[in-house]
Amino acid sequence: MVPHLTTALTGPLLDLERRFLGALPIIEHWFRMQWQDHPVPFYASVDLRNSGFKLAPVDTNLFPGGFNNLNPDFLPLCVQAMQSVVQKVCPEARGVLLIPENHTRNMFYLENVAQLVTIIKQAGMRVRVGSLLPEITHATPIALPSGGTLTLEPLVRRGNRLGLEDFDPCVVLLNNDLSGGVPDILKNLEQDIYPPLSVGWYTRRKSQHFALYDKVASEFAQLINIDPWLINPYFATCTQVNFQERIGLECLAEQVDATLQKMRVKYAEYGVKNDPFVIVKADAGTYGMGIMTIKDASEITALNRKQRNKMAVIKEGLAVNDVLVQEGVYTFENINEAVAEPVIYMVDHYVVGGFYRVHTGRGVDENLNAPGMQFVPLAFESCCSLPNPDCAPDDTPNRFYAYGVVARLALLAASLEIEAAEN
Repeated sequence: MVPHLTTALTGPLLDLERRFLGALPIIEHWFRMQWQDHPVPFYASVDLRNSGFKLAPVDTNLFPGGFNNLNPDFLPLCVQAMQSVVQKVCPEARGVLLIPENHTRNMFYLENVAQLVTIIKQAGMRVRVGSLLPEITHATPIALPSGGTLTLEPLVRRGNRLGLEDFDPCVVLLNNDLSGGVPDILKNLEQDIYPPLSVGWYTRRKSQHFALYDKVASEFAQLINIDPWLINPYFATCTQVNFQERIGLECLAEQVDATLQKMRVKYAEYGVKNDPFVIVKADAGTYGMGIMTIKDASEITALNRKQRNKMAVIKEGLAVNDVLVQEGVYTFENINEAVAEPVIYMVDHYVVGGFYRVHTGRGVDENLNAPGMQFVPLAFESCCSLPNPDCAPDDTPNRFYAYGVVARLALLAASLEIEAAEN
């Protein structure tokens, strides 16, 4: 089930993987130094795109919701990484309060929460799940498709401490991205909250993340002597956009055109024959909402009412005003003739696995985080952190190592984000 590139893996990406392998001691030492200087996010997932000539992150999620999609064989890696991070944030091991999204019907998501509970328990911690939903007034078991049960319980606040009726945890772990803002019950707690409230989607911006990623990628590229563009997508932003009223679309068209022009220069430099494209998406938010593929700036001003309405709102009905224009990265990987993109999961600074997001109804230049997507948890037969020097650069373990390197660069950018937000 391990997917392979549909085109020969030659040219820039093959050379990139060779450089990663050749510089492995330098790369790992550099990462170790970075983690000494910067706070590591509790956990994260990174969406990558592998075009055969470029390998780059296109999104970084600090509230990852797909732990149930990881290869079950890598559960020990998850547990070990969780032990490491818990040792840092809660050495007295009084317990973890996990607060999920307000989904009670999305069974895929609840399976993720259940898997997180399993990982934390196996790491030697007590863990309970507290719900922000007002209708959860008592312990409420939910039967899961996998055969397990997830119990949601009402939150109880005592002064500046948050817990459950009979549970006083030492840390609060959010698996809720706070798109709608910070509920009062989470404000001014004396317990540590991970990830911090300051990086919830009510305030976080993708453009801030990719500005910091630009710095990280440039430093890393200099370290191993590569062109940073090979691991870094161009981007631009427009603010005060209103799709429904056609406000700010001229700015958007200009930024699309400028980004495409920069891409054409790089495509010519590397002999890429494909047409460049950009992804226009909301600068905040998740769930693949408010996203479109654009190949010419004229498409922006020609958007019809249906397209504008689709771009106008994201999760929880929030209006889109800040827009990111991001260089589109083709994905030339597939599983059973369906387009696929790798998603890498990390706990602390450890890569703990990944899966392929697969979509039979989408093309190589489209967003795959959309209704109809599937996940292939068994695709990764190695954990993205164990290269094999005896294999060719494009062999599975070495390609997965390259995934892990680029994902950790995005994790470092997220670390700098947290620093900036907290200061």
